[in-house]
Amino acid sequence: MSKRKSAKTSKRLSGVNNFVVKFANVNGSGSASANNLFAKSIFRMGIPVSPHNIFPSNIQGLPTWYEVRINDKGYLGRRDGVDLMVAVNEQTIVRDIESVLPGGYVLYDSSKALRPLRKDVNFLPIPLKEICLREFEHPGQRQLFQNIVYVGALAAFLSIDFEVLTNMVSQQFRGKEKLILPNVHALELGYHYANDNFDCPLPIRLKPSRKAKGKILMDGNTAIGLGCVYGGATVASWYPLTPSTSVVDAYGKFCKRMRIDPGTGKRKFSIVQAEDELAAIGIAIGASWNGARAFTASSGPGVSLMQEFLGLAYFAEVPVVLFNIQRVGPSTGMPTRTQQGDLLTCAFASHGDTRHILLFPSTPKECFEFAASSFDIADRLQTPVIVMSDLELGMNDHVCDPLEWDDARKYDRGKVLSAEALEEIEKYGRYADVDGDGIPWRTYPGAHPEKGSYFTRGSSHDAMAAYTEDGNVYAEVMDRLAKKFAGSLKYLPQPEIESEGNKRGMIYFGTTASAIPEVHDKLAKRGIMLDTMRIRSFPFHEEVTRFIDEHELVYVIEQNRDAQLKSLLKIECNATDEKMHSILSYSGVVTSADCIESAILEDLSEMSKLASA
Repeated sequence: MSKRKSAKTSKRLSGVNNFVVKFANVNGSGSASANNLFAKSIFRMGIPVSPHNIFPSNIQGLPTWYEVRINDKGYLGRRDGVDLMVAVNEQTIVRDIESVLPGGYVLYDSSKALRPLRKDVNFLPIPLKEICLREFEHPGQRQLFQNIVYVGALAAFLSIDFEVLTNMVSQQFRGKEKLILPNVHALELGYHYANDNFDCPLPIRLKPSRKAKGKILMDGNTAIGLGCVYGGATVASWYPLTPSTSVVDAYGKFCKRMRIDPGTGKRKFSIVQAEDELAAIGIAIGASWNGARAFTASSGPGVSLMQEFLGLAYFAEVPVVLFNIQRVGPSTGMPTRTQQGDLLTCAFASHGDTRHILLFPSTPKECFEFAASSFDIADRLQTPVIVMSDLELGMNDHVCDPLEWDDARKYDRGKVLSAEALEEIEKYGRYADVDGDGIPWRTYPGAHPEKGSYFTRGSSHDAMAAYTEDGNVYAEVMDRLAKKFAGSLKYLPQPEIESEGNKRGMIYFGTTASAIPEVHDKLAKRGIMLDTMRIRSFPFHEEVTRFIDEHELVYVIEQNRDAQLKSLLKIECNATDEKMHSILSYSGVVTSADCIESAILEDLSEMSKLASA
């Protein structure tokens, strides 16, 4: 049999371990597990990989995409343009093919004729439906295995280690051996069809590497769930909301492995599904007041409902942890798209003068570390701590360093008086600033039969927790809370700064970090050198103000419309618009290096024109 040439154009994209593959599927078709198999098989070949699942907010029927960037240099931010498109959704096939770079490749199901749409791309027709109709009797299997067949074909096109694929299938269906052989057979069908009908591999292909050696592939929500276990959390209250649901799912899964008393079989944890987000945060605050380490997880709409309770915890000084996995707003917005749009909402959540501790992880490793540390910070400061992740970090797999934990680490429960200590105190004041650091002493309920079961008050109170409408006393309490907030810096992660004394810099946080190394290198090739700073917490350390002051101009890069990080920097650091130029992205997908580079080049060009005018 003569092989069909994979290229019909004079141009063919080429490259080893440096390209983007995108899958266009229908939600609910079983494609997610097949696409995940593809990404993880490449990672197991030692190649850095970055998958992004772009899915609709319905159960099935609407378009879904899965984008995988492969890059041996470790540039794992989203990249514009597609090198190979697996176009198996008839609803979007025209748009999907349009997104392919000239000289790129399109794998499609040729069971149905496709009219020529472009002459500058290379088509890879495979009759997926016909193959599965012929090989599998069960209708359900025919649909599901179409996805596995195209993964097998990609193994031939891209030189994926076939043994890696089959081993992964065996591991995935361990205990369900009857499913292993049909899945391997489907992989073989695609692999052999591609090899028999096309010149394989394509000019874009994979080569085993060691660049991902020692790394792990993990999503942020799973890392948060594990971090909560290691951080000592025993109570999780929640109301299901995309994209935060899998935080509590992961926490429960790990608790069932690590929080069951081996002697009695009893659970040493509690997970409570509340009737709404308002109840969820209330349960967490109540559990924390009672001495447990408790948390809830939500997203923007849920956080909006939690505002009043967050103000109560702030003013009554009850520790609690909230994980905000941000999504696109306002209102329902786009529930399955990512954004960094809740900064101002969370920094000043509730009415009146409130300020909250915020942590900004950018990798699953930091999700784990910040989750564990958040309970220490909340207990030490007796205040809410909000960990600001987002859908991109929470629900997608990311390459990161292995998680680490020091078994000798002790929990910091902060200023808690024991029964013995209470015996030595003549008059205990729940809100008295005994040590001058703004943080009062507290007790756990029932710690002493007569002393210390303090009355927590959310209305205006004095140092003894007695109600007052004396404005001067109220002002003293508010000043103490501000002092405590300012003193929190010693417990918060400092910014990461890369400085070479350049005149200009970039400020960013969270998942924007994935694009920055590539931006830095691309600009450096043009002779444009920028220092960088990744902010990891709020309130801001003094290094943040110093970084802004030491540069003529800083680009503040964030994923929202209203430049919320820039607004916080103006409020807290007295920075001006002249010092800070915004680069904003709010389309619902994580910003790319190409987008940031283009914005900086355009800005520099405009400034040059103004200077020469």
